[in-house]
Amino acid sequence: MEPQPTEQPSAEHAIETVFRLESPRIIAGVARIVRDVGIAEELAQDALVAALEQWRRDGVPDNPGAWLMATARRRAVDLIRRRENYARKLAEIGRDLETTVPPQELADPEDIDDDLLRLVFTACHPVLSAEARIALTLRLLGGLTTPEIARAFLVPEPTIAQRIVRAKRTLATKNVAFEVPYGPDREARLDSVLDVIYLIFNEGYAATAGDDWLRPALCEDALRLARVLSSLMPKEPEVHALTSLLEFQASRAAARTGPDGAPVLLKDQNRRRWNRMLIARGIKALGRADATAAGAPGPYTLQATIAACHAHAYSYEETDWRTIATLYGLLAARAPSPVVELNRAVAVSMAEGPGPALAIVDALAAEPALRDYHLLPSVRGDLLARLGRTTEARAEFARAAELTGNARERELLAARARELGGP
Repeated sequence: MEPQPTEQPSAEHAIETVFRLESPRIIAGVARIVRDVGIAEELAQDALVAALEQWRRDGVPDNPGAWLMATARRRAVDLIRRRENYARKLAEIGRDLETTVPPQELADPEDIDDDLLRLVFTACHPVLSAEARIALTLRLLGGLTTPEIARAFLVPEPTIAQRIVRAKRTLATKNVAFEVPYGPDREARLDSVLDVIYLIFNEGYAATAGDDWLRPALCEDALRLARVLSSLMPKEPEVHALTSLLEFQASRAAARTGPDGAPVLLKDQNRRRWNRMLIARGIKALGRADATAAGAPGPYTLQATIAACHAHAYSYEETDWRTIATLYGLLAARAPSPVVELNRAVAVSMAEGPGPALAIVDALAAEPALRDYHLLPSVRGDLLARLGRTTEARAEFARAAELTGNARERELLAARARELGGP
């Protein structure tokens, strides 16, 4: 029998795959020319349309990413030349515009890295709201479509579309520079970038709403962004620390849900299901954070070190809870937060017992930020149950179940209330 020919992927499939992978670099490279991320995204889409037309006719080129980049850059040059202020723009961007880039010519990798960094800092600019930064980052750097972002966050598609449009408009009207900040502004801006990536990961790691406990795609997008950022900023310890933290957290994914999708608490997880390769990556990234640090550890370094303590323990009981409680104390001093204090209470409960921990939790009851935070009554319920105060514990778990917006988590908390003899 003659061998059957291997089916070749369609031009449409090739374009979709290449564009998802290359769109951040294309948008970043074009944004350096036009100085507007909204226009840059439109020109990248124009290049995609051109590819659909030409690749169907002539086939997929040997280097499709370079073809898309060259096409988008040429359209950016044409746009600049059509503008009345062409002379001023030409002076800003230099002689690059005077040469035509051959379709298969690769851009300088260092230029690409610089452009990607500029795009990261622009998409995460503090002038935008947290929700806008997240949506814009996933769109421009994650390569996600508007419907994909809407599905990931369980938000109506028009809402996400409006956030993205308003974000791009805000960047343009506020004249936000397409640049990597330096000096005093850099640390604050970098904190914003790291926070956006962390928020994206957390929404995938423990969804705040909906029927699913995990949304793995969001975790993967955030981890990919963190890895890219660590390669672009190799001398920033907190960038490596965030990458380390996400590697450690992602390593537990397979053990965090049961066969039916129900959440599995940390103490009940089968640690043999933790991904050892991701743990090794986390340890390596944490080592890079320590090697590049010049002063006291930052908040992500402390959190990654806490995660490393969990990763090194063979069981929940063997965990070095005293060290974790100490690290949470350092984190509370470095980045004060009632949520950090709540986490410290959990570690204290394991190191010293539920009594001292309950005192910490009760002191947090008046915190406005925790008024509707379901994990406060959840932790308090656990401590009360361990102290034998069953009726109070049952009421706390019931309240926690009412507060959470995640269906799976609500079932878990309601089940804990029932276990204590409640209706």
